[in-house]
Amino acid sequence: MSARDYGDIFSGHARTRKREVPEVVAERDLVAEDAATGFCGAVVGFDRSYDGDFVKLEDAAGRVRLFALREAAFLIDGRPVTLVTPRASGRTAPTRSASGSTRVQGLRARVARASRIWVEGVHDAALVERVWGHDLRVEGVVVEHLEGLDHLAERLADFRPGPGRRVGVLVDHLVTGSKETNLTTGLGPHVLVTGHPYIDIWQAVRPQALGIDAWPRVPRGEDWKTGICDRLDWGTPSQGWRRVYNAVNNFRDLEAPLLGAVERLIDFVTEPE
Repeated sequence: MSARDYGDIFSGHARTRKREVPEVVAERDLVAEDAATGFCGAVVGFDRSYDGDFVKLEDAAGRVRLFALREAAFLIDGRPVTLVTPRASGRTAPTRSASGSTRVQGLRARVARASRIWVEGVHDAALVERVWGHDLRVEGVVVEHLEGLDHLAERLADFRPGPGRRVGVLVDHLVTGSKETNLTTGLGPHVLVTGHPYIDIWQAVRPQALGIDAWPRVPRGEDWKTGICDRLDWGTPSQGWRRVYNAVNNFRDLEAPLLGAVERLIDFVTEPE
């Protein structure tokens, strides 16, 4: 044996090197395992919030969970790695928009149509833009928020819908017997109302996209968003909204009733008279 077999014999002990953990770009469909929990799945997206950067992994059963992008936090083929987000400059332009439609490359702004899509609030407008923004710019459709459904009749009177000047209205909690249903009936042939059954647009985001099993139940009479944030330890409703918004990357993160409702509105305000 040589002295190398014993390390540095003058130091009194063998020297040890810090094990280097390789960085791996978390490309979509890369299969990785969370070292702490053993959850194994394919990369399906990312989330950025005030808490840091997170990766979304989807397992074989379709469950999606969020994991923080920490050093040596994942295993690939049983070996520790540090996952990093792909660099935008090195990626090719996607061929599909967030809604799943074919992306139009080199899109120029189109003159806005006279027809409009109205939604109830700012959060509704933000999520519609998040998923359908590309499609709406291709079609020249403007989305406006009503600041509450109670203003619908007044806004329609001012707008005066007619041929080539249609209005599509997206409504939360559109179920039989609700106040929302009573406010949106008999509005004429140039107005289409669609909606989803959820109490708030937040609830139309799939729980799996947020890393939760299900949306908590909030008793009637309690402010819904405040109750949700309290039960999920999300802080204030403003902080909770950032989590909800950042969890939505494309149509797969939304529930089917909302997807169908928005698609029908886009078709209605863009179809030829």
